Amino acid sequence: MAGRTEIAYEYLKQRILDGTFKPSQKLIEVDIAGTIGVSRNTLKKALLKLEQENLVTIEENKGATVKSFTLDEILNYLEIREVLEGLIARSAAGTVSEEGLAQLRQVLAQMAERLQEKRYDEYSRMNHVFHSVIYNECHNRQAVELVRTINTQLNRYHFRTILVPGRAEQSIAEHQEIYRSFERRDPELAEQQVKRHIAHVRQTIQTNYDILH
Repeated sequence: MAGRTEIAYEYLKQRILDGTFKPSQKLIEVDIAGTIGVSRNTLKKALLKLEQENLVTIEENKGATVKSFTLDEILNYLEIREVLEGLIARSAAGTVSEEGLAQLRQVLAQMAERLQEKRYDEYSRMNHVFHSVIYNECHNRQAVELVRTINTQLNRYHFRTILVPGRAEQSIAEHQEIYRSFERRDPELAEQQVKRHIAHVRQTIQTNYDILH
């Protein structure tokens, strides 16, 4: 993409992912183009790229709207993520490096500290780091690319499942079990523990959707 289109694309994508632009929000092209300092034609090119990434919906004569998912669509994405994360864990566990294990151990300790201090946003951030370490250890880069795409779609909903009573303790215990499976370099157990973890996230969102979204 050309330089100005790239600027517009990054501006929009960042604000969609961080929640500045909310799901179902209409994007006023003339206002955004003026804020960024690009032409509307340039902005339209950026919006087309975001449409390809399933982040916006463009309708003729209606313009662009931030893509919104139903609960069923969100649960479907999580079901797919469960399978992919299991595959990634199986691929990574048997050949995980000593450096990777050390990183998982360090991040897990930081997660436990953040949880004890009730710093839930920091806990969630470290949670993402924990999974990223596993992604980096996986040789199946196509699976990693697909799961990162799904995570991009879901992260902007900012489901704070950690605030659901009992979920915090369950979450840290699940991550500890995932780490132990990697420490044992057991691909089957790693797949099982990761899929169990994602399944619980999915169940928590399904059960508590009304208070989480």
